[in-house]
Amino acid sequence: MELKTKIKEYRAKHNIKQEELASLVGVRRETIGKLENGKYNPSLKLAMDIAKVFNTTVEQLFAFYD
Repeated sequence: MELKTKIKEYRAKHNIKQEELASLVGVRRETIGKLENGKYNPSLKLAMDIAKVFNTTVEQLFAFYD
C-alpha cells in the first residue's frame, strides 16, 4: 500500500512551514517531511492532530492506494 498525503498543499495554503506544523503536533520536522513524501505512516492520533491544525478531516489529508 502506498500513502498519499495533501499535507504539503495544506501547509502552502495556510502558509505554515514544516517546523511550525511539527511543533504544533508534537513531532520532529523530519517526521513531517517523511509524511509528505509517503515514507511514514502516521498514527491515528498524529493524523487527527494534523487534520485539526488545518480544520479538515483525516480523509481529506490522507489516502492509501494499492
